[in-house]
Amino acid sequence: MAIITLLEAINQALDQAMEKDKSIVLFGEDAGFEGGVFRVTAGLQKKYGVDRVFDTPIAESAIVGSAIGMAMNGLKPVAEIQFDGFIFPGYTDLVTHAARMRNRSRGQFSVPMVLRLPHGGGIRALEHHSESLEVLFGSIPGLKVVTPSTPYDAKGLLLAAINDPDPVVFLEPKRIYRAGKQEVPAEMYEIPIGKAKVTKQGNDITVVAWGSIVREVEKAAKLVEAEGISVEIVDLRTISPIDEETILNSVKKTGRFMVVTEAVKSYGPAAELISLVNEKAFYSLEAAPVRFTGFDITVPLARGEHYHFPQPEKIAAYLRKLAKVRP
Repeated sequence: MAIITLLEAINQALDQAMEKDKSIVLFGEDAGFEGGVFRVTAGLQKKYGVDRVFDTPIAESAIVGSAIGMAMNGLKPVAEIQFDGFIFPGYTDLVTHAARMRNRSRGQFSVPMVLRLPHGGGIRALEHHSESLEVLFGSIPGLKVVTPSTPYDAKGLLLAAINDPDPVVFLEPKRIYRAGKQEVPAEMYEIPIGKAKVTKQGNDITVVAWGSIVREVEKAAKLVEAEGISVEIVDLRTISPIDEETILNSVKKTGRFMVVTEAVKSYGPAAELISLVNEKAFYSLEAAPVRFTGFDITVPLARGEHYHFPQPEKIAAYLRKLAKVRP
């Protein structure tokens, strides 16, 4: 057991998986010699050599396409795109080939690849370095999409993704790469893909969040606790497939539902989750579901970034308003 950051947990998972399975290869933009722009993969090229850990050109289509070919021919590629906003040149290959190959081949081929994407904002960078594009991946049949909020989950989810027989998009919340530490077992373990986690029990309001926003919701919940508002927090962990059971059981207990995400509001993941609750837990609701999201705009530049992302004080204001609604 070691106390490590989320970044270190990802590195540890990759190291242990590569040591155990020689079919795993790791590559991407600066992922080899430099260890990635955030140094997540630092030291792995030195340990496993340039044949298994290597740099690529800034060519996202080539990165994704190469990973698909490798996966179909017996390797287990873990490919890194430097930022999630860089994915667009490789998105066609991801959607039309990686996600569809099992169906297209009637099960003769699978694509056991992991696509790692530093995700979300909070580092005062340009807009294509700070986007939250989970809806672009979560809406595609054949793709699994996960994102951790803690070091423990980061290691377990990544190992599960590497061992999955189908393509997994692994969204890494870069704002919290080094933001905190947690005890993480030294041995290998997996967290099941498709399983959410109740991180805080409560009775009045269910709040679903994921990635770095979970921490902001936890801070907001503490702000309203003194006012007698009991918040239950569900860390989604898997964007697709959604753990409907955990969410619905929580809403049936609390009667109120809120989604917090830094992604845009319109056509975003919050809308999908609210639709789920409306369709399957409508008669348990005591108030209309609420979503607190980023704005329907391109992510602002550094000086305006904090206005765009949900802050604990603003989340708390939404919680107070929702708690006052009576059926």
